[in-house]
Amino acid sequence: MPPPTAPALRGALLALLAAVLFGLSTPLVQRFGAGLGPFSTAALLYAGAAAVALLQRRGAGREAPLRRSDLPRLLAMVAAGAVIGPVALAWGLQRTSGTSASLLLTLEAVFTALLAWCWYGETLDARVKTAVALLLAGGALLALDQGRAGEVQLLGLLAVALATLAWGLDNTLSRGVAERDPAQVVLAKAALGALATGAVALLRGEPRPAGGAALALLAVGASGYGLSLRLYLLAQRQFGAARTGSVFAFAPFIGALGAFALGERGVGALTLLGGALMAAGVAVHLLERHEHAHTHEALEHEHAHTHDDGHHLHPHDPMPVGAHSHWHRHEPLTHRHPHVPDAHHTHGH
Repeated sequence: MPPPTAPALRGALLALLAAVLFGLSTPLVQRFGAGLGPFSTAALLYAGAAAVALLQRRGAGREAPLRRSDLPRLLAMVAAGAVIGPVALAWGLQRTSGTSASLLLTLEAVFTALLAWCWYGETLDARVKTAVALLLAGGALLALDQGRAGEVQLLGLLAVALATLAWGLDNTLSRGVAERDPAQVVLAKAALGALATGAVALLRGEPRPAGGAALALLAVGASGYGLSLRLYLLAQRQFGAARTGSVFAFAPFIGALGAFALGERGVGALTLLGGALMAAGVAVHLLERHEHAHTHEALEHEHAHTHDDGHHLHPHDPMPVGAHSHWHRHEPLTHRHPHVPDAHHTHGH
């Protein structure tokens, strides 16, 4: 059995690393996407994400493959997360500061948590609510500091807010494919998103990017959209959609630091206090421990698993070593151990 804090700690660290990669991408998109159309920018970002997904493919049998029944969900994810979200962000970044836009991305956690609660019934206990409140309070102070500095432009920020809503919807939809091969999910979403936005860019006659800018945006897409999404999906396996989205709210602070490093100034006392509150919110998640006696109903599904976690007790001959994937059945089981809202712990409270 893993150590008591392992489920929450693993999920929180994966979500935090995803947040760092995505947060750093925002000021970089603003810098290298200057003068480009929003659809061209989005196409390059997701082309980079698709390329890195190809390199991360693993051998058959180690992860559950995508199924034909996943197609409607994938198309909805593409529309929300690979078209509306990045296009709205790219448009907004042309009309506001990178710091302000980065900070407003905190709203993504609000939409993700609320949608996960509504759609999946994920429990938001006092600790999770405290973490969300700290993250949102920190984000509010950061945005207030930027507003006092006179750097907020309304239309640009409204577009960024639309991007957060789209990505909140995308995050919630992705919970339904979190048990699938993350490389396949990222590749399907990124390839479809790049094709859709690239086609619109051509139809609109958007300017073609210079070679240097194109390569830079491809690299940003590979890390901030491709690798980040893979880590986000793995975090949802361990942590659930609401908690992953909450920790991911640290991305705006990372983005603000990145914008500062790239030459933007305007970091005041409120920004520092806001960053401290957001760091405290992430720490609350890292220290989460949720344990009580609970009952697992009979369940059949497929996903990558091992046989040392106390849940996968079915036999093999011979017993495989390490992670593998196949269709399997869980018999009813009652036990007590630390857990979070992963695929095996969706019970009510």
